[in-house]
Amino acid sequence: MYKKQHLAILLFLFVSIITFGQKQVPFNSKKIVYMGRTEVEENNSVKIYWPGTSAKLYFEGSDVSVSMSNDKGKTIFYAIIDGDAENAKKIIPEKNKSTIQIASGLPVAKHSVEIFKLTDNTTVTSFYGFELNDDAKVLKSQKQGKKKMEFYGNSITAGHGVDVKYGEPDSGDPEFFNNYYTYAARTARHYNAQYYCNARSGIGVMLSWFPEIMPEVYNRIDPFDSESEWDFSNYTPGIVVINLFQNDSWLINNPDHEQFKARFGTTRPDEKKIIKSYKDLVLKIRKEYPKASIICALGSMDATRENSPWPGYVKKAVEELNDKKIYTHFFKYKNTPGHPIASEQKEMADSLIEFIDKNIKW
Repeated sequence: MYKKQHLAILLFLFVSIITFGQKQVPFNSKKIVYMGRTEVEENNSVKIYWPGTSAKLYFEGSDVSVSMSNDKGKTIFYAIIDGDAENAKKIIPEKNKSTIQIASGLPVAKHSVEIFKLTDNTTVTSFYGFELNDDAKVLKSQKQGKKKMEFYGNSITAGHGVDVKYGEPDSGDPEFFNNYYTYAARTARHYNAQYYCNARSGIGVMLSWFPEIMPEVYNRIDPFDSESEWDFSNYTPGIVVINLFQNDSWLINNPDHEQFKARFGTTRPDEKKIIKSYKDLVLKIRKEYPKASIICALGSMDATRENSPWPGYVKKAVEELNDKKIYTHFFKYKNTPGHPIASEQKEMADSLIEFIDKNIKW
């Protein structure tokens, strides 16, 4: 009996060291600040879908880890300490729930930790919370910027190929996605604005490289679940940027593609139908945000090349909408292979910021 009791005590002490050596900050802590569309899964975790979605915590301590899992594919996050993205650590959640160390041995001072999804929306990550050293203090979250921005887009906005080096192949691998350095995220940070990004590589307004199109998923939390509806009252942006039609411009000329056949049969849509489809999407978004300034953008890939008709379609749609708070802005055609790399995304951000400064008061 003595030996059994002694063993039980030792086991208890061992578990205590593991359990009480860390301070848990669960996903539902009010001290964690989320950006992007998320949902709570059975009061167990927060589900993260869209690129650019983030969770941030302020603390005073020396060590910090994050507990996550990933259901399929490969998802990559930045783990950013004290806003230092240049030295951010890339973390890759495993299929099963695991704890990933972000930093240790930090000066015992006030810090922030942020996880930021870099990759596309084709994976689902479960975020369970942060873990700190046992004597750490969880601090109040700082006030977020009053300005709010939201982006709807395709691979350009999602961050496809941002980390590709100039002249190297644009493979589309998750390792080369980086939403943090897209024109969208850069623009939001310039204004210290809150940032929501609803983008997916290959998506279009009329047809995509896969079955879903933006008018069918713009109002979802989970882009693959038609019943997962986003409550637009949760977040009201002052500026909405729509950068779509790049994929439409390719697929509309490919009548043999299965999605062309599924959407159009054998008949290519005419200009009138193209313009109407764009107007319908903008009106859906306008209905949700009646006071927002909406920028209908396009580029910087070949949909904005010289003599492309697609900027004209966007311009005509906006003219017909006759809304003083709906604008057009076209990014200069980059005229280089592949998707916009980091330097080209910065040029896009500079262009968008200049446009906003000249045209929109918010």
